[in-house]
Amino acid sequence: MEEFEIGSVPVGSGQLFLVAGPCVIESEAHVRKMADALQRIAGDLGIPYIFKASYDKANRTSVRNFRGPGIVEGCRILRSIAKATGLPVLTDVHQAADCVQVAEAVDVLQIPAFLCRQTDLLLAAAQTGRAVNVKKGQFLAPWDMRHAVEKISSAGNTRILLTERGASFGYNNLVVDMRSLAIMRGFAPVVFDGTHSVQTPSSAGGVSGGQPEFIPVLARAAVAAGVDGIFLEVHDDPANAKSDGANALDLKHLRPLLETLLAIHAAATKKMERPSTQRP
Repeated sequence: MEEFEIGSVPVGSGQLFLVAGPCVIESEAHVRKMADALQRIAGDLGIPYIFKASYDKANRTSVRNFRGPGIVEGCRILRSIAKATGLPVLTDVHQAADCVQVAEAVDVLQIPAFLCRQTDLLLAAAQTGRAVNVKKGQFLAPWDMRHAVEKISSAGNTRILLTERGASFGYNNLVVDMRSLAIMRGFAPVVFDGTHSVQTPSSAGGVSGGQPEFIPVLARAAVAAGVDGIFLEVHDDPANAKSDGANALDLKHLRPLLETLLAIHAAATKKMERPSTQRP
């Protein structure tokens, strides 16, 4: 498994890191407010942090749903967030043609789960030299993600992350198989998406629903299982979020959740001390 850095964030080093932010850029003022709040919490707790927001949600359930400001304005805003905060920034890309332009603004190109097998998109993202985070498709077995890793590495880019976000379980439901985390760590560092994993896709009349009360449950299990990072969509007013509010973590719950996750990570990674064999 390749170890590397994204800005000042170590990946695959054994230190737990955080990827978090609102689902979509709702406004420049809002993402700046969220970035500042999240950076303060991460800094207080000493957890390396990557800011996340999307400039375009091209896979919304309905054509009427809010998608974001678009690539030009979105990249300008994300670049300003990086400059103002010093944080590494992650965003989604949906088309191969967008990768070069987006890579000029951010540190990590994220491949949405529905597009994780799109060879041209994976190769275009890889060729930018930016780190590439591939979300595992809800329709894929974890061992099949090695093919995505091979596609990216074939372009000379080994700065790869894989993210688990649940697998389709019947209609409008997802389930997380914790075995997938260990399987995919054989290919690349693994991130667990604790918020999309509690999504109930397209279940709420043209939008997706969610069960955010289970975010802490699944996140605790994933950290105990040994993931490298935690991905959380966080919003200060989930009920009025313009995208994915039903499965977002309320900002007020982030600090206590991270405190618990860091404690679990410390316990899970602590080396067992051998009892002394010397007689007193």
